[in-house]
Amino acid sequence: MTHFRVVFKPDDKEISIHEGATLLEAARQAGIILTTPCGGKGTCGKCAVRVSPEGPPVFACQFHIQSDLTVVVPPESRFYAHKILEHGVAVEGQVRPTIYRRYEPVAGPEKILGVAVDIGTTTVVAKLLDMRNGRCLATRAVLNPQTRFGDDVISRIHFARSPEHLAEIHQVIIDCVNELIHGLCERAAVPVSSIYETCVVGNTTMNHIFLGYPVEQLGRAPYLAHSVDARDVSPDELGLDMNPIGNVHCVANIAGFLGADTTAVALAVDMDSLQDRTLVVDIGTNGEIVLGHGGALYAASCAAGPALEGARIRHGSRAVDGAIEAVVVDGDVGLDVIGGASPRSICGSGLIDAVAVMLDLGVIDATGRFSDREAFRKTLPAPIVSRLCESDGQPAFCLSWNDRTGHPAVILTQRDIREVQLAKAAILAGIRILMNKLRLVDSDIDRVLLAGAFGNYIRPASAVRIGLLPNVALDRIQSVGNAAAAGAQMSLISEESRERAVRLARKIRYVEIAHERGFPDFFAEAMMLSPGEAHAGSVDRSR
Repeated sequence: MTHFRVVFKPDDKEISIHEGATLLEAARQAGIILTTPCGGKGTCGKCAVRVSPEGPPVFACQFHIQSDLTVVVPPESRFYAHKILEHGVAVEGQVRPTIYRRYEPVAGPEKILGVAVDIGTTTVVAKLLDMRNGRCLATRAVLNPQTRFGDDVISRIHFARSPEHLAEIHQVIIDCVNELIHGLCERAAVPVSSIYETCVVGNTTMNHIFLGYPVEQLGRAPYLAHSVDARDVSPDELGLDMNPIGNVHCVANIAGFLGADTTAVALAVDMDSLQDRTLVVDIGTNGEIVLGHGGALYAASCAAGPALEGARIRHGSRAVDGAIEAVVVDGDVGLDVIGGASPRSICGSGLIDAVAVMLDLGVIDATGRFSDREAFRKTLPAPIVSRLCESDGQPAFCLSWNDRTGHPAVILTQRDIREVQLAKAAILAGIRILMNKLRLVDSDIDRVLLAGAFGNYIRPASAVRIGLLPNVALDRIQSVGNAAAAGAQMSLISEESRERAVRLARKIRYVEIAHERGFPDFFAEAMMLSPGEAHAGSVDRSR
Protein backbone atom coordinates (compact mmCIF):
# COMPACT_ATOMS: atom_id res chain seq x y z
CA MET A 1 0.00 0.00 0.00
CA THR A 2 1.25 3.47 -0.92
CA HIS A 3 1.98 5.89 1.92
CA PHE A 4 2.32 9.66 1.78
CA ARG A 5 4.03 12.26 3.96
CA VAL A 6 1.79 14.87 5.60
CA VAL A 7 3.26 17.87 7.43
CA PHE A 8 1.01 19.92 9.72
CA LYS A 9 1.73 23.63 10.17
CA PRO A 10 2.40 25.57 12.33
CA ASP A 11 2.96 22.52 14.59
CA ASP A 12 5.71 21.12 12.34
CA LYS A 13 4.42 17.60 12.94
CA GLU A 14 5.08 15.06 10.23
CA ILE A 15 3.42 11.66 9.77
CA SER A 16 3.26 8.94 7.15
CA ILE A 17 -0.19 7.65 6.27
CA HIS A 18 -1.74 5.35 3.66
CA GLU A 19 -3.28 6.55 0.41
CA GLY A 20 -6.98 7.40 0.69
CA ALA A 21 -6.94 8.28 4.39
CA THR A 22 -8.67 11.52 5.31
CA LEU A 23 -6.85 14.55 6.63
CA LEU A 24 -8.87 14.12 9.83
CA GLU A 25 -7.35 10.67 10.31
CA ALA A 26 -3.90 12.08 9.60
CA ALA A 27 -4.40 14.89 12.11
CA ARG A 28 -5.47 12.42 14.79
CA GLN A 29 -2.37 10.32 14.06
CA ALA A 30 -0.26 13.46 14.50
CA GLY A 31 -1.93 14.22 17.83
CA ILE A 32 -3.75 17.28 16.47
CA ILE A 33 -7.39 17.30 17.53
CA LEU A 34 -9.70 19.12 15.16
CA THR A 35 -13.18 20.31 15.97
CA THR A 36 -15.67 17.81 14.53
CA PRO A 37 -19.02 18.25 16.29
CA CYS A 38 -20.82 16.53 13.39
CA GLY A 39 -18.75 13.39 13.95
CA GLY A 40 -16.82 13.71 10.70
CA LYS A 41 -19.86 13.70 8.41
CA GLY A 42 -18.85 16.88 6.63
CA THR A 43 -21.96 18.78 7.69
CA CYS A 44 -20.65 21.25 10.28
CA GLY A 45 -17.67 22.76 8.42
CA LYS A 46 -15.68 23.16 11.65
CA CYS A 47 -12.64 21.10 10.60
CA ALA A 48 -11.60 23.35 7.68
CA VAL A 49 -7.85 23.35 6.88
CA ARG A 50 -5.69 24.43 3.96
CA VAL A 51 -3.58 21.96 1.96
CA SER A 52 -1.05 24.77 1.36
CA PRO A 53 -0.66 28.28 2.77
CA GLU A 54 -2.34 29.69 -0.34
CA GLY A 55 -4.74 26.86 -1.00
CA PRO A 56 -8.52 26.99 -0.57
CA PRO A 57 -10.03 25.63 2.66
CA VAL A 58 -11.12 21.98 2.64
CA PHE A 59 -12.93 19.88 5.20
CA ALA A 60 -10.40 17.59 6.83
CA CYS A 61 -12.98 14.85 7.37
CA GLN A 62 -13.82 14.74 3.64
CA PHE A 63 -10.42 15.33 1.99
CA HIS A 64 -8.69 12.08 0.96
CA ILE A 65 -4.91 12.02 0.74
CA GLN A 66 -3.49 11.18 -2.71
CA SER A 67 -0.03 12.79 -2.46
CA ASP A 68 2.48 14.35 -0.08
CA LEU A 69 0.92 17.39 1.56
CA THR A 70 1.64 20.37 3.75
CA VAL A 71 -1.47 21.21 5.76
CA VAL A 72 -2.11 24.48 7.57
CA VAL A 73 -4.43 24.17 10.57
CA PRO A 74 -6.06 27.50 11.54
CA PRO A 75 -6.84 28.29 15.20
CA GLU A 76 -10.61 28.22 14.66
CA SER A 77 -10.48 24.55 13.56
CA ARG A 78 -8.62 23.29 16.61
CA PHE A 79 -10.34 21.62 19.52
CA TYR A 80 -8.98 23.99 22.13
CA ALA A 81 -9.37 23.46 25.82
CA HIS A 82 -12.52 25.18 26.96
CA LYS A 83 -14.15 26.07 30.25
CA ILE A 84 -14.29 22.91 32.36
CA LEU A 85 -16.70 22.93 35.27
CA GLU A 86 -14.98 21.23 38.18
CA HIS A 87 -17.22 21.99 41.15
CA GLY A 88 -20.85 21.36 41.95
CA VAL A 89 -23.04 20.74 44.97
CA ALA A 90 -21.08 20.95 48.23
CA VAL A 91 -20.96 17.47 49.70
CA GLU A 92 -18.32 17.71 52.44
CA GLY A 93 -20.01 16.92 55.72
CA GLN A 94 -23.22 15.85 53.94
CA VAL A 95 -22.52 12.11 54.10
CA ARG A 96 -20.87 9.93 56.72
CA PRO A 97 -17.67 8.27 55.44
CA THR A 98 -17.70 4.53 56.01
CA ILE A 99 -15.81 2.79 53.20
CA TYR A 100 -12.40 3.71 54.61
CA ARG A 101 -13.00 1.13 57.36
CA ARG A 102 -12.43 -1.67 54.83
CA TYR A 103 -8.79 -0.63 54.58
CA GLU A 104 -7.92 0.35 58.15
CA PRO A 105 -6.58 -3.13 59.07
CA VAL A 106 -4.03 -2.76 56.25
CA ALA A 107 -3.38 0.97 56.20
CA GLY A 108 -3.43 1.54 59.94
CA PRO A 109 -2.73 5.21 60.68
CA GLU A 110 -1.50 5.89 57.12
CA LYS A 111 -3.58 7.94 54.67
CA ILE A 112 -6.55 6.23 53.06
CA LEU A 113 -7.40 8.21 49.94
CA GLY A 114 -9.83 7.87 47.07
CA VAL A 115 -10.45 9.40 43.64
CA ALA A 116 -13.87 10.41 42.30
CA VAL A 117 -13.95 10.57 38.49
CA ASP A 118 -16.62 12.09 36.23
CA ILE A 119 -15.99 10.90 32.66
CA GLY A 120 -17.85 13.31 30.43
CA THR A 121 -18.04 13.02 26.68
CA THR A 122 -15.89 16.14 26.37
CA THR A 123 -14.15 16.51 29.73
CA VAL A 124 -12.87 14.32 32.55
CA VAL A 125 -12.85 15.67 36.11
CA ALA A 126 -11.08 13.88 38.97
CA LYS A 127 -11.03 14.71 42.69
CA LEU A 128 -8.70 13.31 45.36
CA LEU A 129 -10.47 12.82 48.70
CA ASP A 130 -9.48 11.83 52.21
CA MET A 131 -11.66 8.74 52.68
CA ARG A 132 -11.85 9.25 56.46
CA ASN A 133 -13.47 12.68 56.38
CA GLY A 134 -14.49 13.29 52.76
CA ARG A 135 -12.29 16.38 52.44
CA CYS A 136 -11.18 17.19 48.88
CA LEU A 137 -7.38 17.45 48.69
CA ALA A 138 -6.94 18.22 44.99
CA THR A 139 -8.86 18.53 41.73
CA ARG A 140 -7.76 18.07 38.12
CA ALA A 141 -9.66 18.28 34.86
CA VAL A 142 -8.72 17.61 31.24
CA LEU A 143 -10.33 17.25 27.87
CA ASN A 144 -11.42 13.69 27.22
CA PRO A 145 -8.74 12.31 24.85
CA GLN A 146 -11.42 10.14 23.22
CA THR A 147 -12.43 13.25 21.27
CA ARG A 148 -9.96 12.16 18.61
CA PHE A 149 -12.37 9.32 17.84
CA GLY A 150 -15.31 11.74 17.53
CA ASP A 151 -16.84 14.59 19.51
CA ASP A 152 -20.07 12.77 20.38
CA VAL A 153 -21.05 9.38 21.80
CA ILE A 154 -22.54 8.16 18.50
CA SER A 155 -19.21 8.66 16.72
CA ARG A 156 -17.41 6.73 19.44
CA ILE A 157 -19.97 3.95 19.42
CA HIS A 158 -19.46 3.68 15.68
CA PHE A 159 -15.67 3.60 16.10
CA ALA A 160 -15.78 0.98 18.87
CA ARG A 161 -17.87 -1.58 16.98
CA SER A 162 -14.91 -3.93 16.51
CA PRO A 163 -13.13 -5.57 19.47
CA GLU A 164 -9.83 -4.04 18.37
CA HIS A 165 -11.18 -0.51 18.27
CA LEU A 166 -13.07 -1.01 21.53
CA ALA A 167 -9.81 -2.07 23.18
CA GLU A 168 -8.06 1.00 21.74
CA ILE A 169 -10.62 3.56 22.91
CA HIS A 170 -10.87 1.78 26.30
CA GLN A 171 -7.12 2.05 26.81
CA VAL A 172 -7.18 5.74 25.95
CA ILE A 173 -9.56 6.55 28.82
CA ILE A 174 -7.68 4.26 31.23
CA ASP A 175 -4.47 6.11 30.39
CA CYS A 176 -6.26 9.41 30.92
CA VAL A 177 -7.53 8.42 34.38
CA ASN A 178 -4.06 7.17 35.31
CA GLU A 179 -2.54 10.50 34.28
CA LEU A 180 -5.11 12.31 36.40
CA ILE A 181 -4.36 10.04 39.38
CA HIS A 182 -0.63 10.71 39.16
CA GLY A 183 -1.25 14.43 38.77
CA LEU A 184 -3.52 14.50 41.82
CA CYS A 185 -0.98 12.62 43.92
CA GLU A 186 1.79 14.94 42.83
CA ARG A 187 -0.33 17.97 43.64
CA ALA A 188 -1.18 16.63 47.11
CA ALA A 189 2.32 15.20 47.72
CA VAL A 190 1.04 11.69 48.45
CA PRO A 191 2.01 8.28 47.00
CA VAL A 192 -0.23 6.51 44.48
CA SER A 193 -0.31 3.53 46.87
CA SER A 194 -2.39 5.62 49.30
CA ILE A 195 -5.35 5.48 46.88
CA TYR A 196 -7.58 2.57 47.84
CA GLU A 197 -10.86 3.47 46.11
CA THR A 198 -11.79 4.99 42.78
CA CYS A 199 -15.41 5.84 41.97
CA VAL A 200 -16.41 6.48 38.34
CA VAL A 201 -19.53 8.05 36.82
CA GLY A 202 -20.35 8.89 33.21
CA ASN A 203 -23.05 8.40 30.64
CA THR A 204 -23.80 4.83 29.66
CA THR A 205 -21.45 4.92 26.66
CA MET A 206 -18.56 6.34 28.67
CA ASN A 207 -19.26 3.80 31.43
CA HIS A 208 -19.22 0.90 28.99
CA ILE A 209 -16.03 2.00 27.25
CA PHE A 210 -14.29 2.49 30.60
CA LEU A 211 -15.21 -1.07 31.61
CA GLY A 212 -14.52 -2.51 28.16
CA TYR A 213 -18.16 -3.48 27.60
CA PRO A 214 -19.51 -3.74 24.04
CA VAL A 215 -21.23 -0.54 22.90
CA GLU A 216 -22.50 -1.37 19.40
CA GLN A 217 -26.01 -2.12 20.73
CA LEU A 218 -26.20 1.41 22.22
CA GLY A 219 -26.15 2.82 18.69
CA ARG A 220 -29.25 1.07 17.40
CA ALA A 221 -32.83 0.67 18.56
CA PRO A 222 -33.88 -0.24 21.22
CA TYR A 223 -30.55 1.21 22.56
CA LEU A 224 -30.03 -1.35 25.29
CA ALA A 225 -27.18 -1.21 27.78
CA HIS A 226 -24.90 -4.20 28.16
CA SER A 227 -25.42 -3.73 31.90
CA VAL A 228 -27.03 -1.08 34.08
CA ASP A 229 -25.80 -2.55 37.36
CA ALA A 230 -23.27 -0.95 39.67
CA ARG A 231 -19.92 -2.69 39.28
CA ASP A 232 -16.90 -3.23 41.51
CA VAL A 233 -13.67 -4.12 39.72
CA SER A 234 -10.11 -4.70 40.90
CA PRO A 235 -7.53 -2.11 39.79
CA ASP A 236 -5.47 -4.81 38.10
CA GLU A 237 -8.40 -5.86 35.91
CA LEU A 238 -8.64 -2.35 34.49
CA GLY A 239 -4.97 -1.40 34.71
CA LEU A 240 -5.50 1.56 37.06
CA ASP A 241 -2.55 2.89 39.02
CA MET A 242 -3.61 2.72 42.68
CA ASN A 243 -3.16 0.40 45.63
CA PRO A 244 -3.59 -3.13 44.18
CA ILE A 245 -5.77 -4.30 47.09
CA GLY A 246 -8.18 -1.44 46.40
CA ASN A 247 -11.42 -1.28 44.43
CA VAL A 248 -12.90 0.57 41.46
CA HIS A 249 -16.61 1.30 41.90
CA CYS A 250 -18.77 2.20 38.90
CA VAL A 251 -22.12 3.77 39.81
CA ALA A 252 -25.30 2.19 38.39
CA ASN A 253 -26.71 3.33 35.03
CA ILE A 254 -30.42 3.92 34.43
CA ALA A 255 -30.89 3.00 30.77
CA GLY A 256 -29.15 3.05 27.40
CA PHE A 257 -29.03 6.84 27.18
CA LEU A 258 -29.31 7.64 30.86
CA GLY A 259 -26.13 6.75 32.64
CA ALA A 260 -24.42 6.82 35.99
CA ASP A 261 -23.83 10.55 35.64
CA THR A 262 -27.60 11.13 35.82
CA THR A 263 -27.81 8.76 38.80
CA ALA A 264 -25.03 10.75 40.47
CA VAL A 265 -26.81 14.06 39.80
CA ALA A 266 -30.03 12.69 41.31
CA LEU A 267 -28.04 11.50 44.33
CA ALA A 268 -26.25 14.83 44.80
CA VAL A 269 -29.48 16.86 44.82
CA ASP A 270 -31.37 14.34 47.00
CA MET A 271 -34.04 13.50 44.42
CA ASP A 272 -35.12 10.53 46.51
CA SER A 273 -36.04 12.64 49.53
CA LEU A 274 -37.25 15.96 48.10
CA GLN A 275 -40.82 16.89 48.93
CA ASP A 276 -41.19 19.72 46.45
CA ARG A 277 -41.72 19.36 42.69
CA THR A 278 -38.21 19.47 41.32
CA LEU A 279 -36.99 19.47 37.73
CA VAL A 280 -33.31 18.75 37.03
CA VAL A 281 -31.98 19.55 33.55
CA ASP A 282 -28.50 18.82 32.19
CA ILE A 283 -28.33 20.50 28.78
CA GLY A 284 -26.00 19.12 26.12
CA THR A 285 -26.05 17.23 22.85
CA ASN A 286 -28.20 14.80 24.77
CA GLY A 287 -30.21 16.67 27.35
CA GLU A 288 -30.89 14.63 30.49
CA ILE A 289 -34.05 15.48 32.44
CA VAL A 290 -35.26 14.20 35.81
CA LEU A 291 -38.59 15.27 37.32
CA GLY A 292 -39.71 14.26 40.79
CA HIS A 293 -42.85 14.72 42.86
CA GLY A 294 -44.54 12.76 45.60
CA GLY A 295 -42.03 9.92 45.55
CA ALA A 296 -42.35 9.41 41.77
CA LEU A 297 -39.28 10.01 39.59
CA TYR A 298 -39.33 10.21 35.81
CA ALA A 299 -36.36 10.78 33.52
CA ALA A 300 -35.68 11.16 29.83
CA SER A 301 -32.86 11.78 27.41
CA CYS A 302 -33.52 14.35 24.69
CA ALA A 303 -31.64 14.31 21.42
CA ALA A 304 -31.10 18.05 21.28
CA GLY A 305 -28.34 17.74 18.74
CA PRO A 306 -25.04 19.61 18.78
CA ALA A 307 -26.30 23.13 17.96
CA LEU A 308 -25.93 24.40 21.53
CA GLU A 309 -22.32 23.19 21.48
CA GLY A 310 -21.57 25.07 18.28
CA ALA A 311 -22.22 22.53 15.52
CA ARG A 312 -24.45 23.57 12.59
CA ILE A 313 -24.17 27.19 13.74
CA ARG A 314 -22.32 29.33 11.18
CA HIS A 315 -19.92 30.79 13.75
CA GLY A 316 -20.70 28.42 16.62
CA SER A 317 -18.10 26.85 18.89
CA ARG A 318 -17.63 25.41 22.34
CA ALA A 319 -16.74 27.70 25.23
CA VAL A 320 -13.23 28.53 24.01
CA ASP A 321 -11.15 31.70 24.03
CA GLY A 322 -12.68 34.18 21.60
CA ALA A 323 -16.20 32.80 21.93
CA ILE A 324 -19.05 35.16 22.78
CA GLU A 325 -20.54 33.89 26.05
CA ALA A 326 -23.05 36.65 26.87
CA VAL A 327 -25.05 39.20 24.85
CA VAL A 328 -26.85 42.25 26.26
CA VAL A 329 -28.42 45.38 24.79
CA ASP A 330 -28.10 48.93 26.06
CA GLY A 331 -28.59 51.15 23.03
CA ASP A 332 -26.39 48.75 21.09
CA VAL A 333 -25.31 45.15 21.42
CA GLY A 334 -22.79 44.44 24.17
CA LEU A 335 -20.70 41.27 24.31
CA ASP A 336 -18.78 39.27 26.89
CA VAL A 337 -16.02 37.27 25.21
CA ILE A 338 -14.11 34.40 26.82
CA GLY A 339 -10.49 35.35 27.32
CA GLY A 340 -11.17 39.00 26.49
CA ALA A 341 -10.04 38.49 22.89
CA SER A 342 -11.73 39.75 19.73
CA PRO A 343 -14.87 37.66 19.07
CA ARG A 344 -14.38 34.89 16.56
CA SER A 345 -17.28 32.58 17.47
CA ILE A 346 -20.29 32.17 19.75
CA CYS A 347 -20.82 29.39 22.31
CA GLY A 348 -24.07 28.01 23.71
CA SER A 349 -24.66 30.51 26.51
CA GLY A 350 -24.04 33.41 24.13
CA LEU A 351 -26.30 31.81 21.56
CA ILE A 352 -29.24 31.63 24.00
CA ASP A 353 -28.63 35.26 25.01
CA ALA A 354 -28.42 36.41 21.39
CA VAL A 355 -31.70 34.77 20.38
CA ALA A 356 -33.42 36.28 23.44
CA VAL A 357 -32.03 39.73 22.56
CA MET A 358 -33.16 39.40 18.95
CA LEU A 359 -36.65 38.50 20.18
CA ASP A 360 -36.78 41.47 22.53
CA LEU A 361 -35.65 43.84 19.75
CA GLY A 362 -38.15 42.41 17.29
CA VAL A 363 -35.40 41.29 14.90
CA ILE A 364 -37.09 37.87 14.88
CA ASP A 365 -40.61 36.92 15.88
CA ALA A 366 -41.85 34.03 18.03
CA THR A 367 -41.80 31.73 15.00
CA GLY A 368 -38.07 32.41 14.57
CA ARG A 369 -38.52 34.31 11.33
CA PHE A 370 -36.57 37.51 10.65
CA SER A 371 -38.77 40.58 10.47
CA ASP A 372 -38.79 43.02 7.57
CA ARG A 373 -35.65 45.16 7.64
CA GLU A 374 -37.39 48.30 6.41
CA ALA A 375 -39.79 48.18 9.33
CA PHE A 376 -36.84 48.32 11.72
CA ARG A 377 -35.61 51.65 10.44
CA LYS A 378 -38.60 53.38 12.02
CA THR A 379 -38.47 51.65 15.42
CA LEU A 380 -34.90 50.61 16.26
CA PRO A 381 -31.75 52.63 17.03
CA ALA A 382 -29.38 53.09 14.09
CA PRO A 383 -26.61 50.89 15.64
CA ILE A 384 -29.04 47.96 15.77
CA VAL A 385 -30.34 48.55 12.24
CA SER A 386 -26.75 48.54 10.97
CA ARG A 387 -26.36 44.98 12.25
CA LEU A 388 -29.00 43.61 9.87
CA CYS A 389 -27.33 41.95 6.91
CA GLU A 390 -27.50 39.02 4.52
CA SER A 391 -25.40 35.89 4.11
CA ASP A 392 -25.82 33.38 1.29
CA GLY A 393 -29.20 34.86 0.52
CA GLN A 394 -30.39 34.55 4.12
CA PRO A 395 -31.22 37.37 6.51
CA ALA A 396 -28.67 37.60 9.30
CA PHE A 397 -27.78 39.62 12.38
CA CYS A 398 -24.21 40.78 12.96
CA LEU A 399 -22.94 40.45 16.54
CA SER A 400 -19.40 41.65 15.86
CA TRP A 401 -17.22 42.98 13.08
CA ASN A 402 -13.69 42.11 12.07
CA ASP A 403 -11.39 44.75 13.58
CA ARG A 404 -9.12 44.70 10.52
CA THR A 405 -11.55 44.54 7.60
CA GLY A 406 -14.75 45.94 9.09
CA HIS A 407 -16.67 42.98 7.68
CA PRO A 408 -19.05 40.90 9.82
CA ALA A 409 -17.05 38.49 12.00
CA VAL A 410 -19.77 36.69 13.97
CA ILE A 411 -23.30 36.54 12.62
CA LEU A 412 -26.48 34.60 13.26
CA THR A 413 -28.39 33.54 10.16
CA GLN A 414 -31.97 32.42 9.67
CA ARG A 415 -30.65 28.84 9.49
CA ASP A 416 -28.84 29.31 12.82
CA ILE A 417 -32.07 30.42 14.48
CA ARG A 418 -33.83 27.30 13.17
CA GLU A 419 -31.09 25.09 14.61
CA VAL A 420 -31.54 26.72 18.02
CA GLN A 421 -35.29 26.17 17.76
CA LEU A 422 -34.84 22.48 16.98
CA ALA A 423 -32.43 21.99 19.89
CA LYS A 424 -34.50 23.83 22.47
CA ALA A 425 -37.73 22.22 21.25
CA ALA A 426 -36.32 18.74 21.85
CA ILE A 427 -35.45 19.67 25.44
CA LEU A 428 -38.68 21.51 26.24
CA ALA A 429 -40.83 18.78 24.63
CA GLY A 430 -39.08 16.20 26.84
CA ILE A 431 -39.73 18.35 29.91
CA ARG A 432 -43.40 18.76 28.93
CA ILE A 433 -43.85 15.00 28.50
CA LEU A 434 -42.42 14.30 31.96
CA MET A 435 -44.62 17.05 33.40
CA ASN A 436 -47.58 15.39 31.74
CA LYS A 437 -46.70 12.09 33.43
CA LEU A 438 -47.06 13.82 36.79
CA ARG A 439 -49.95 16.03 35.64
CA LEU A 440 -48.05 19.25 36.35
CA VAL A 441 -48.18 22.69 34.76
CA ASP A 442 -45.38 25.25 34.80
CA SER A 443 -46.65 27.05 37.89
CA ASP A 444 -46.62 23.73 39.81
CA ILE A 445 -42.82 23.40 39.58
CA ASP A 446 -41.12 24.50 42.78
CA ARG A 447 -37.49 24.25 41.63
CA VAL A 448 -35.53 23.97 38.41
CA LEU A 449 -31.96 22.79 38.94
CA LEU A 450 -29.51 23.29 36.07
CA ALA A 451 -26.68 20.75 36.12
CA GLY A 452 -23.48 20.68 34.11
CA ALA A 453 -21.33 23.33 32.45
CA PHE A 454 -23.98 24.67 30.09
CA GLY A 455 -26.51 25.08 32.87
CA ASN A 456 -23.88 26.82 34.96
CA TYR A 457 -23.20 29.55 32.40
CA ILE A 458 -26.54 30.27 30.71
CA ARG A 459 -28.67 33.10 32.00
CA PRO A 460 -32.00 31.72 33.26
CA ALA A 461 -33.85 34.81 32.03
CA SER A 462 -32.71 34.16 28.45
CA ALA A 463 -33.49 30.43 28.69
CA VAL A 464 -37.04 31.15 29.86
CA ARG A 465 -37.45 33.98 27.33
CA ILE A 466 -36.88 31.71 24.33
CA GLY A 467 -38.79 28.77 25.81
CA LEU A 468 -35.83 26.51 26.53
CA LEU A 469 -37.08 26.05 30.10
CA PRO A 470 -40.62 26.06 31.54
CA ASN A 471 -42.12 29.45 32.32
CA VAL A 472 -41.30 29.60 36.03
CA ALA A 473 -40.22 32.46 38.24
CA LEU A 474 -36.50 33.10 37.89
CA ASP A 475 -35.92 32.77 41.63
CA ARG A 476 -36.94 29.11 41.31
CA ILE A 477 -34.06 28.38 38.93
CA GLN A 478 -30.59 27.65 40.23
CA SER A 479 -27.37 26.11 38.99
CA VAL A 480 -25.96 23.08 40.81
CA GLY A 481 -22.72 22.97 38.79
CA ASN A 482 -21.02 19.63 38.24
CA ALA A 483 -23.51 17.66 40.33
CA ALA A 484 -22.36 14.42 38.68
CA ALA A 485 -18.88 14.85 40.20
CA ALA A 486 -20.49 15.65 43.55
CA GLY A 487 -22.52 12.43 43.38
CA ALA A 488 -19.33 10.54 42.54
CA GLN A 489 -17.68 11.98 45.66
CA MET A 490 -20.58 10.82 47.81
CA SER A 491 -20.45 7.32 46.35
CA LEU A 492 -16.68 7.21 46.78
CA ILE A 493 -16.70 7.55 50.55
CA SER A 494 -20.07 6.25 51.69
CA GLU A 495 -21.63 2.80 51.59
CA GLU A 496 -25.02 4.37 52.25
CA SER A 497 -24.63 6.65 49.21
CA ARG A 498 -23.79 3.68 46.99
CA GLU A 499 -26.91 1.90 48.16
CA ARG A 500 -28.98 5.05 47.60
CA ALA A 501 -27.56 5.37 44.08
CA VAL A 502 -28.63 1.82 43.26
CA ARG A 503 -32.14 2.49 44.60
CA LEU A 504 -32.35 5.75 42.66
CA ALA A 505 -31.26 4.14 39.40
CA ARG A 506 -33.99 1.50 39.82
CA LYS A 507 -36.63 3.93 41.06
CA ILE A 508 -36.25 6.41 38.22
CA ARG A 509 -38.68 5.54 35.44
CA TYR A 510 -37.12 6.03 32.05
CA VAL A 511 -39.39 7.54 29.40
CA GLU A 512 -38.60 7.11 25.71
CA ILE A 513 -40.09 10.45 24.74
CA ALA A 514 -40.04 9.91 20.96
CA HIS A 515 -42.45 6.99 21.42
CA GLU A 516 -44.82 8.91 23.70
CA ARG A 517 -48.30 9.75 22.48
CA GLY A 518 -48.49 13.43 21.77
CA PHE A 519 -44.75 13.97 21.29
CA PRO A 520 -45.18 15.58 17.83
CA ASP A 521 -47.65 18.08 19.28
CA PHE A 522 -45.40 18.89 22.24
CA PHE A 523 -42.44 19.31 19.90
CA ALA A 524 -44.32 21.55 17.46
CA GLU A 525 -45.49 23.79 20.31
CA ALA A 526 -41.98 23.89 21.77
CA MET A 527 -40.58 25.22 18.47
CA MET A 528 -42.05 28.62 19.33
CA LEU A 529 -39.53 31.11 20.69
CA SER A 530 -41.60 32.25 23.61
CA PRO A 531 -42.05 31.51 27.32
CA GLY A 532 -44.97 29.23 26.59
CA GLU A 533 -47.02 27.84 29.44
CA ALA A 534 -48.10 24.23 29.87
CA HIS A 535 -51.59 24.90 31.05
CA ALA A 536 -54.24 22.68 32.60
CA GLY A 537 -56.00 22.25 29.28
CA SER A 538 -52.91 20.64 27.74
CA VAL A 539 -52.21 18.32 30.66
CA ASP A 540 -54.00 15.05 31.23
CA ARG A 541 -55.13 15.25 34.86
CA SER A 542 -57.65 12.43 34.55
CA ARG A 543 -55.36 9.50 35.34
